[in-house]
Amino acid sequence: MAMADAHHSSSSPMRGATRVLHDILDDLKRAAPETAATDGATGDEPTAALGDVIDRLDERAFGFLLLLLALPCCLPFVYGLPQIVALPMLALAAQMALGRRHPWLPKKLHNRRFAIPAFSSVLSRAEKYVGWIERLATPRIRPVTSHLALRIIGALLLLPIASILTPFPLTNTVPGVGVAIAALGLIERDGLLVIGGLLIGFIWVFLLVFVGAETLHLIKDWLSARL
Repeated sequence: MAMADAHHSSSSPMRGATRVLHDILDDLKRAAPETAATDGATGDEPTAALGDVIDRLDERAFGFLLLLLALPCCLPFVYGLPQIVALPMLALAAQMALGRRHPWLPKKLHNRRFAIPAFSSVLSRAEKYVGWIERLATPRIRPVTSHLALRIIGALLLLPIASILTPFPLTNTVPGVGVAIAALGLIERDGLLVIGGLLIGFIWVFLLVFVGAETLHLIKDWLSARL
């Protein structure tokens, strides 16, 4: 049923992208015992590989993967995980910029495993940040989500995604929300959401650089006054 829903979404307007991701994770959880028996996985919690998610996505895989990886970054006071998922996000954005039509990940990232219940919990928590946006999404400004435009969008996404790697408190939340909104726009073919997500990401990067430079300048002046 989950797979049928996912395939049905590829031929009709998508509604509830996070719901589709929940269905995929539930499907992986049901298949986890069989998978564990074949790949030697151990532990109490069922796990899945990032490649398992890719295999269950439709043609809007770039949008779905970016959304899946951006959601943990939307949560405040979550450290470590955003910096980990930012690396495959950079790889995905770079592939979009290079004009690829389907995601490809290095074998190490493709096989990287995660705990399904933990990620499902993160997805549920993050839904409140993007759920209301999902309800507003509708196909519009189609040229923004054309294949040629996707190359430009991929290049632009590199900057806010790179800022998630900054190891400072709350630096992942705003760009994470921006990338998640842009990803929802890619899934829904909603150019307005794509533009809005990019604006949020770029405004945050500008503020991060500006405030960071001002802070360093103040520290330098403070040290100079005492030396």
